[in-house]
Amino acid sequence: MAGTGGKSENRLVTEKIGIVGAGIVGLAVARELALTRGAEVTVLEKEGRVGAHQTGHNSGVVHAGIYYQPGSLKARLCREGVALLKEYCAQHDLPYDEVGKLVVASTRAERPQLTALAERARANGVPGIAVLDALALREIEPHAVGVGAIHSPHTAICDFPAVARRLAQEVVELGGSVRLAHQVRAIREGPRGVEVLTDSGDEEAGTGRRRFVFDRLVVCGGLHTDTIARMTGHPGDVRIVPFRGEFYALKGAAKDLVRGLIYPVPDPRYPFLGVHLTRQTGGDVLVGPNAVLAMAYEGYRWRNIRNFGQIISWPGTLRMARTHWRTGLKEIRGSLSKSAFLDGARRYVPELTASDLERAPGGVRAQAVARDGKLVDDFVVDVHGHVVLVRNAPSPAATSSLAIARHIAGIVPALVR
Repeated sequence: MAGTGGKSENRLVTEKIGIVGAGIVGLAVARELALTRGAEVTVLEKEGRVGAHQTGHNSGVVHAGIYYQPGSLKARLCREGVALLKEYCAQHDLPYDEVGKLVVASTRAERPQLTALAERARANGVPGIAVLDALALREIEPHAVGVGAIHSPHTAICDFPAVARRLAQEVVELGGSVRLAHQVRAIREGPRGVEVLTDSGDEEAGTGRRRFVFDRLVVCGGLHTDTIARMTGHPGDVRIVPFRGEFYALKGAAKDLVRGLIYPVPDPRYPFLGVHLTRQTGGDVLVGPNAVLAMAYEGYRWRNIRNFGQIISWPGTLRMARTHWRTGLKEIRGSLSKSAFLDGARRYVPELTASDLERAPGGVRAQAVARDGKLVDDFVVDVHGHVVLVRNAPSPAATSSLAIARHIAGIVPALVR
């Protein structure tokens, strides 16, 4: 029997951890903390379903890691995330198809950038990268044209909303909970934890509130990161500026013009990849997206200007606009004109006609912008006491979600009492 007079040792205890946001990143974090730390996790989501915003409004591409600065968090977590996601989809019988990607140079002027991109992909450990000439690229995509291309044979597509639903189910199986219709209204951090006030989640209860107390809080708020960050008392020095991405879909026989993924050589000034053609796991082919500055965090339509004042009041927004206004006008033209959008796609698949395209649902990207107007490229995660804030997690965050979750679990110290 142990003596009573000895010094007691600190011991690990069951942590109560809250996660704000039931997108794929928030759910992956919840699963990781429950699985590896034995934490009691509670996911708080304002919508009535998981994956309601960025997770449910993307092209479904599992990025291989071609574009990202070697050594960056994006580059590392993307490559780790691909392996983890492929394994997860196989484990749970979820769609995952390595259809391959071509990054196509349409002019000779783009060839040096294509070569540099291939070198970057190899530096990031992307397997199977090959540089093709104009004839060889047509062996991969018979209806595509260009002066050359990079072929990434292992770039894949999957169903990210299905992955999110499975992660949510697993969180519950591990003893956690996913509280839908629980919009966070207030957060107060104390010396030993975090108190969170939310809507009740019970529509019949009207404006009822619920109170949660956590040892730690992880904010994966996506489009609403700024709002949640202010509640925690840590607004930071970057802000989310939303960009709407609009899509068309190919109709009928036009779907057969694309076997896998056809991308342009990206503009190195931007984290956006340009209008591309993307086969989906269900057989559809998307064309897009563009990148139009939105005036609401959920600005899926032009007429939604709900957060106009908040977005414009951030000094970085206007500085960004002054620097990139020509590109902005070009993107707006593509948004308003189907023919302009079609021209971007026909640059790579010239057989397409206007009658081949029909409008498809779009999405909104949560892009962090610094005070000086620069678009933040890398993932950004901050730790402030008991609060972890995912400040910037745009594409390839869905691809990287399981690796981001491991990263976050690794930088948040376990609770000891």
